[in-house]
Amino acid sequence: MAELTRDDVAHLAGLARIDLSDAELDKMVGELGVILESVAVVQQSPIEGVEPMSHPMPLVNVTRPDVVRPSLGAEAALAGAPEADQQRFSVPRILDED
Repeated sequence: MAELTRDDVAHLAGLARIDLSDAELDKMVGELGVILESVAVVQQSPIEGVEPMSHPMPLVNVTRPDVVRPSLGAEAALAGAPEADQQRFSVPRILDED
């Protein structure tokens, strides 16, 4: 693999819109080089017969049945509100109309 240069890092930083100082560019050359070397090692792993997966552990989505149940009415929900208007919470305006 070709050696990562300071210009390569500067180009990547520009693409990511990250402003790096000269010292940060110099430091990132080494750090990104280590990352690229690690990726190259992983790419050499034998993958024949390995099924693609989105997560290393099996995940099960735990859901509950969607059943209508009794809940708070508007009056009970708004009982502790400092201010309510038309069965809704009333809060101070923070944005202009436009």
